[in-house]
Amino acid sequence: MSLRDSVIAALTDWAAPDPEQDALRHAVLSFVLAREDACERACVPGHITASVAVLDHTGSQVLLTLHPRIGRWVQLGGHCEPEDTDIVAAALREGAEESGIAGLRIAPNLVAVHVHPVTCSLGVPTRHLDLQFVAHAPADAEIAVSDESLDLRWWPVTALPPDTDHALAHLVSRAAR
Repeated sequence: MSLRDSVIAALTDWAAPDPEQDALRHAVLSFVLAREDACERACVPGHITASVAVLDHTGSQVLLTLHPRIGRWVQLGGHCEPEDTDIVAAALREGAEESGIAGLRIAPNLVAVHVHPVTCSLGVPTRHLDLQFVAHAPADAEIAVSDESLDLRWWPVTALPPDTDHALAHLVSRAAR
């Protein structure tokens, strides 16, 4: 199964939690079905990204990164890479790379979908069609700030940063359940 096939399967099999998420699921699925290059960052109209809400071993804290380009605390994630075998592997890779945590355990089921406009590495406006997952860190997890972040910090799932947008709050709420 290719990365694109895994995205199609994840979106097809996912029972979205509400009508808004189901509408996004349908829209993103239609885009991926229409574009062979939907998982490649070179796809200018938009492309699939993978992100992960990393929870601590108790499930009471979420690890967020202070994103250098947008200046806000967000979940870990980013572009799919050619070596990613599937979308879950892409999300796990992003979580491990950006957190420095060894031994993350990722749940294979999609948690949420988010679409946002961005000017990413293409240098032109595009859209990230973000498939979002949840992972748990081991009890002895040690974090390390990567070169893709200004800071990395655990936040209580019930007390997210003041500038948290609705999409991140929704993801963390779904992940903590």
